[in-house]
Amino acid sequence: MKSSVGALLTKIEFPLLLAGLVIAGGMWGFVESMEAARATTPHAFDTEILLAFRHVGQPDSPIGPAWLQGAVRDVTALGSTVVLVLITTATIIYLLLIRRPGTALFVFAAIAGGQVLSSLLKLEVDRPRPDLVSHLVNETSLSFPSGHAMLSAVTYLTLGSLAARFLPDRRTKIFVLCLAVLITVLVGTSRVYLGVHWPSDVLAGWCAGFAWAMLCWLAARLLQRRNMVADGDDV
Repeated sequence: MKSSVGALLTKIEFPLLLAGLVIAGGMWGFVESMEAARATTPHAFDTEILLAFRHVGQPDSPIGPAWLQGAVRDVTALGSTVVLVLITTATIIYLLLIRRPGTALFVFAAIAGGQVLSSLLKLEVDRPRPDLVSHLVNETSLSFPSGHAMLSAVTYLTLGSLAARFLPDRRTKIFVLCLAVLITVLVGTSRVYLGVHWPSDVLAGWCAGFAWAMLCWLAARLLQRRNMVADGDDV
């Protein structure tokens, strides 16, 4: 039995194993966050973290110097629909110009699919925005999951993994992937600081976004191995 398990493990590539763990962990984290979102009263996890970004007893007064609010708004814009669409469109046009239509289609399907999934999940859970603290930006859509957090994860991880395939050494690959994760984390955190999302909204967005990005990556590898994507289209 041990020998057969060992033989199976040797056949599984480490990136595939890691992707599977990310997908499983993302799905578990999303389900746990959804239970908190559907509770009749806000979970202590949500209220304590949300209030931690405000001065004690002053829910309308965010912590930090005055310039920090503007900086956080700039960071949160990195996960806005306009910015992500611009980045995605520019990437797709570039891929078409260098004659990699399969990769361009993959990028479009991964990111557009993430947008559709995010919208469907918002409608399913139907959670209103938090009213515990003041909102530092205007938002009118539903709260769960955080679209900024989820789509940042989908977009930046998809593009980061794509860019890493063309980089010359492991250090630069790790740098690009870590940068994609860092931007995703900063965008999600900014949503809580601005008071427009419960922490569980952001956590769910991260979990769903990471899981979706990994699913798309696995699908791309499968298409390559079945020669359904041209050799020149490395995704």
